[in-house]
Amino acid sequence: MQTEDLRKLVDKIQRLQCEMQTVELKSANKGCPTRLYDTLSSFANQDEGGVIVFGIDEGKGFEVVGVYDAQDLQKKVTEQCNQMSPCVRALFTVCEIDDKVVVSAEIPGLDVAERPCFYRGTGRLKGAYIRVGDADEPMSEYEIYSYDAFRKRIRDDIREATGARRSFFDEEKLACFLQAVKKDRKNLAKHVSDEEILELMGVTVNGQPTLAGELCFSKYPQGAFPQLCITAVALPGNVMGEPGLQGERFIDNERITGTIDEMVDEAGGFFFSHKNPRLIL
Repeated sequence: MQTEDLRKLVDKIQRLQCEMQTVELKSANKGCPTRLYDTLSSFANQDEGGVIVFGIDEGKGFEVVGVYDAQDLQKKVTEQCNQMSPCVRALFTVCEIDDKVVVSAEIPGLDVAERPCFYRGTGRLKGAYIRVGDADEPMSEYEIYSYDAFRKRIRDDIREATGARRSFFDEEKLACFLQAVKKDRKNLAKHVSDEEILELMGVTVNGQPTLAGELCFSKYPQGAFPQLCITAVALPGNVMGEPGLQGERFIDNERITGTIDEMVDEAGGFFFSHKNPRLIL
């Protein structure tokens, strides 16, 4: 970032009077903030990265207050960057605005294969953050696992589904699927049996249903996976938890089960049957 770009960014911040998805503000006029780990993590964990601007006080109407010492600030921010895993390499820019020194630290987004970035002091599960608007939120275990699955090429959808049974498959639906596969891939129809096609397409593994196969072809997938359903709620207003005129929290509530296509169809029907619904997955 050039100094002129930093001045333009400060001007934009003062006009909008807010932080942003990629911008975090720290006053730093009395010393270096001691806890930057959450912001360093959240910026490194998003594609576009982010910028931490030091020397602007949000509590004083986004006034430029300047930093206490630009050189020492950069040194101490770098020390915190080195406590992240992987280490964060910030790019600093220093400029003068209204006779006060403002410093920016650009935090590059990590490659997906290197995420999540986390603070070593608290560990992977408690030290990884994600940016939500202008806030840094702790990453959920599922979000962390998603990165691990990507890096290790884990395919949960084609693993054997414990508790699922091949005998519960809807044979009519399965036959339609096999017919469509054979029509699209004519060489399979000539040289491969139906059971082998199901293995190749990830519907079964070693003759047993995969999670994908269970959710697409079982007569009732929730028999093995009761948590994999859709909860559809119609709200009286626009915000979850906001009561209606008579104090009601919701006007309709339905637990939708079945295969993926059945749940999507039923959820769509629920949506269009209400004027102001909200779907929670």
